[in-house]
Amino acid sequence: QVHLVESGGGSVQSGGSLRLSCEASGYGYSMNCMGWFRQAPEKEREGVAEIDSSGRTKNADSVKGRFTISRDVVRRTLYLQMNNLEPEDTAMYYCAADSNHCAGRIRGSDFSYWGQGTQVTVSS
Repeated sequence: QVHLVESGGGSVQSGGSLRLSCEASGYGYSMNCMGWFRQAPEKEREGVAEIDSSGRTKNADSVKGRFTISRDVVRRTLYLQMNNLEPEDTAMYYCAADSNHCAGRIRGSDFSYWGQGTQVTVSS
């Protein structure tokens, strides 16, 4: 059974940085696409970024220039470096994965496996 476990969330002030991690386990094949999503209270889930096993990445416009997605294939770990955080970034952040290659649209329906989430809170 595939397990995705996020960590690294917390509370920071506006302009601060956080690095989220997602450790994947429980599968013997390749997770070709991994991504980050977020959901704020009373808002719909939003795709943040995704990365393909080829190295190709896609970021949402709202985080371009501030967030960087990366992955360590050997350690089966996904990362999200978040810089210059804003109060609007406050949300629960979820890691997601799928064996198919990324479609380049950061859409939740493209992912089969999800973590439980880690909370990020940015104060002004």
